[in-house]
Amino acid sequence: MPAPELSDLVVPVRTAVLVQEVQEGTLGAGAALSTLAAASEEAGLVGRIAGLLKSARASGVKVVHCTAQMLPGSFGANHNARLFGAARRLGLDEHGLGADGARPSAELDPDHADLVLPRYHGLSPLTGTQLDSLLRNDGITTLVVTGISLNVAIPNLVFDAVNRSYQVVVVSDAVVGVPAEYAAQVLRHTISLVATVATAEEVRSAWAS
Repeated sequence: MPAPELSDLVVPVRTAVLVQEVQEGTLGAGAALSTLAAASEEAGLVGRIAGLLKSARASGVKVVHCTAQMLPGSFGANHNARLFGAARRLGLDEHGLGADGARPSAELDPDHADLVLPRYHGLSPLTGTQLDSLLRNDGITTLVVTGISLNVAIPNLVFDAVNRSYQVVVVSDAVVGVPAEYAAQVLRHTISLVATVATAEEVRSAWAS
């Protein structure tokens, strides 16, 4: 069976854009993830996502900011992987991912119609929140994935979505990882095997067609 055309995948009424962890506590001023923040700035990540979101809203595509946040006292936070310990050492604890740090990046120019859905545990919004049920209730079948990072969270999100029968489009120039060479390899050799990989301009053009 031939692969579907991008324009057939991202039909606005059946599509949502997910913005993974592009928030003040991860990429904002003074963010603890300095290497990732630098890579995102070099790639123009936030500005490119902002442009994509503007087109999505104009086309009637739902925008969901999938943020990571800590509950008071870090209640229920994970301790079962080295990544979580490293995050705490870097300052991404209750302070770094509190209410202020969980706000979507101001550069994204969040809209009142956007959905902001915090995750309090785990690595993926499709297992750590009510996102899956909300999307299904609204008839969403395609997820356009943006944000950080190609090291862990983006692959996790993509696999979760594919396992739940969604079509997935990963926006190649609206995701980053470190080092950049590794991120490119993840896109080419892993993500492309299970999802459609397209640029932000290609996705915008598909909505305009």
